[in-house]
Amino acid sequence: MTNTVTMNNNNNNNNNVSDENRKKRKVKRVTIELGDLTQHNLKQLKVLNRDVFPVAYNEKFYKDLLVSGELCKLAYCNDIVVGAVCCRIDLSENRRRLYIMTLGVLAKYRELGLGTLMLEHVFKICEREGNIDSIYLHVQINNETALSFYKKFGFQIISTATEYYRRLEPCDAYLLERSLKKTQTNEQTASGTSPVKQNSKKIPTVPLSTITDVD
Repeated sequence: MTNTVTMNNNNNNNNNVSDENRKKRKVKRVTIELGDLTQHNLKQLKVLNRDVFPVAYNEKFYKDLLVSGELCKLAYCNDIVVGAVCCRIDLSENRRRLYIMTLGVLAKYRELGLGTLMLEHVFKICEREGNIDSIYLHVQINNETALSFYKKFGFQIISTATEYYRRLEPCDAYLLERSLKKTQTNEQTASGTSPVKQNSKKIPTVPLSTITDVD
């Protein structure tokens, strides 16, 4: 999935700017796209997470991501890794849900639509699977930007997880969820082979689940 975004880097709003100066205005085109996580770019994901999230992830977390297939994607801006989304599928209480573990973009590259691009990828996974009951995630209670972003896509606050974050203040998190409606066709094919590759081992929950982006 590739999108092209046009950016105008000129901050001069004077209507009397000369024709010569208008020609000097810089309009920058950027290409944003998603790519697979591989052994070759795993280090880039580690650096990204270190810069975006205030916690460290252990080696097992990254090892499991390498075999998670479509559930983990890197976000590129002009061939530079600037964001990522990592998910897992949970089976509990007779429900099959997709959990967004991390979704973040470097501050410099926000507002280019990268958050939307990654979230739309998550929606497409659920559509292909056909038997996902809902998508859910945790967001720190003071992260108004992230809360506004997810609510825009139909997520609702379900509950508050007290002392969810071990080393962050505030330490509480909202549990957000978006329910998904199954079509009759999807229900009939739900017993088929899943098109999404995922390791049979469950990826462990990490202290920080989702946070930042956003768009």
